[in-house]
Amino acid sequence: MSPAKKKTNTEDYLRMYRQMVRIRSFEDNANQLYLSAKMPGLTHMYSGEEAVAVGICEALTDDDRITSTHRGHGHCVAKGAEFKQMFCELLGKEEGYCRGKGGSMHIADQSHGNLGANAIVGGSMGIATGAALTSKQLGRDDVAVCFFGDGATAQGLMYEAMNMAALWKLPVIYACENNGYSEYTKTEEIAAGSIIARAQAFGIESHQIDGQDVLAVNALAQKLVERARKGEGPFFIELMTYRYHGHHVGDINREYYRSKEEERDWKENRDPIIRFRSWLVEEGIATEEEIEAMNAEIEKDAADAVEYALNAKYPDASEVDMHVFTDIEHALA
Repeated sequence: MSPAKKKTNTEDYLRMYRQMVRIRSFEDNANQLYLSAKMPGLTHMYSGEEAVAVGICEALTDDDRITSTHRGHGHCVAKGAEFKQMFCELLGKEEGYCRGKGGSMHIADQSHGNLGANAIVGGSMGIATGAALTSKQLGRDDVAVCFFGDGATAQGLMYEAMNMAALWKLPVIYACENNGYSEYTKTEEIAAGSIIARAQAFGIESHQIDGQDVLAVNALAQKLVERARKGEGPFFIELMTYRYHGHHVGDINREYYRSKEEERDWKENRDPIIRFRSWLVEEGIATEEEIEAMNAEIEKDAADAVEYALNAKYPDASEVDMHVFTDIEHALA
């Protein structure tokens, strides 16, 4: 782990650990729901990338906005979402964050500043930049963070958005989660040159950081968020991370594009949760027994939420046009 100033109040560190484990537990259960044919459609696992979402979102408030991706469960949990509503959403139930209409790739949680996941690669670039413009125009100090993958750096919208953000000095942070692969192709085979150089071409201050080190990610995020509030944005971060699963839950036989040895190395030697757990114990912040108890509590919370969601109600058929047409009476409820 990167060096960090040890605090007498350890709540921040324990909360970051808890949030990372919550993300991992959520994904493990979501994966099982898919494999057991209880969840419709596909989903894209965030396991392995937890330090990115948690490290950044811990530097934000509910007033700050984020935009997410098709691999967005981690961002949603890190920004404050609850298990029950999330599992209900994945299963198409009416108690889901979007009343079951968003599913895995379109969850939005406005109460915590999550403007929504986006199944279009790079599709939320304009949304996050627009949120930052809104903040500046209204004289507020909230910040927008745009999460996206390395594959999204090939999308033209990214450059249009960054150009405007740089010209207008918007309070937006572009967070590129470089997990080494764009679907089934190595990043180095689809991205010419340096990724951060693309942002630097617009005069945007850019950083590359170990995305498996939650302390390093959080320390950088704290600094950049504070500066963005002061009008010093925008900023760009490339976070070097790794997804443990395939591109989606059905991508099981992956050896044709990456080896089992590579996956094993990341899981055994670079896992963000294992690294942070070891640091917490070494620093005397928590004991192994306390951490095990926390892990068990989270696993139970996730299992209970899954059971709740499986038994929850589906939306009534009359809701099919709710939130679609403004002249439908119940759409305004």
